[in-house]
Amino acid sequence: MASITLNALAHTYTENPTKPEDYAIREMTHVWEQGGAFALLGPSGCGKSTLLNIISGLLKPSNGEVLFDGKRVNELKPEERNIAQVFQFPVIYDTMTVFDNLAFPLRNIGVPEHKIKSKVHEVAEILELSDQLKRKAKGLSADQKQKVSMGRGLVRDNVSAILFDEPLTVIDPQLKWKLRRKLKQIHEQFNITMVYVTHDQLEASTFADKIAVMYNGQIVQFGTPRELFENPTHTFVGYFIGSPGMNFFEATLENRDQQDKLVFGKEEISVSDAMLARLKAMGANKVKVGIRPEFVHVWDGKNNDAFAVEVDYVEDLGTYKILSFIFQGQMMKARLSEDQQVPSGQIYVSFPEQWTKIYVDEYLVDITDSAIAVDQAQEISHAN
Repeated sequence: MASITLNALAHTYTENPTKPEDYAIREMTHVWEQGGAFALLGPSGCGKSTLLNIISGLLKPSNGEVLFDGKRVNELKPEERNIAQVFQFPVIYDTMTVFDNLAFPLRNIGVPEHKIKSKVHEVAEILELSDQLKRKAKGLSADQKQKVSMGRGLVRDNVSAILFDEPLTVIDPQLKWKLRRKLKQIHEQFNITMVYVTHDQLEASTFADKIAVMYNGQIVQFGTPRELFENPTHTFVGYFIGSPGMNFFEATLENRDQQDKLVFGKEEISVSDAMLARLKAMGANKVKVGIRPEFVHVWDGKNNDAFAVEVDYVEDLGTYKILSFIFQGQMMKARLSEDQQVPSGQIYVSFPEQWTKIYVDEYLVDITDSAIAVDQAQEISHAN
């Protein structure tokens, strides 16, 4: 197992890059600690697979370096990095038995046959392949073939890390949850550094201890699933994490009756005096306000602290409902519990201050002691 450090790493497919948009991977410094289970999450085209291929050695970065346990590996071939990689589609030998497919990586490095047998049976039992060991791989179903492909990565004890590139794409939806749990159990049992690439937030959350969210070639936030949900530090994280994603609307900082107020349409948005002072100090006249549908409070009746809005429609999803409403001309959503009364016509909603997030230039404005660090992160991002 190894820790993986990306030091000032950047990559471009353009011959003469002149602007940040020319880079598939914008300059980043990032660390995956030894023995961690990490997910690399983002939409198609954001740079996930490119980054994974740089780590594995299939692609050489344009700038920066990749370090395993502090040792530079840029010049090492994939086989010299001691990496196991599981791809989107199964990579196995159809003419071999399941046993021989699982044994192949061990035989390649000269492991004694008695140890190979023990290890193959151990991995086969974990992946529920024990009764398939004597079968030819070509006769397996797609999900069984992918389990064999995963097993080929898991069978070696000495790998630096295992990289998964959307490995459950071809798997039947009913089996995906089961295989994600299997991978989690394997990680806990063997303490292997694992990096799992996916565009599915559910896959990322059920597999990983920490998630790196990628957007436009950058890791815009790295944290636990709960941190990404409750405190997204970039508007894309708020939009991408959650179903539905975060509500956003643009507000302005105005002086009303000799007091600074945050205003959207005709309404004043409740934020702390400290936040207002910080926005003024930043010179931020226009901001984005974000709140998750789960945190929008829907009142049973009129309330002086709430906003009057118009119900547009309600989606009944069984265990909960999604209420769509119009607030100052903009569509927004709130999540209702299964037994909550479904409102109609004009209703009243409020945005609890603790869950109302303020963003400037797409980054969260922090009024805690860590605000300086957030500002520095924004400056670095803008410079890139």
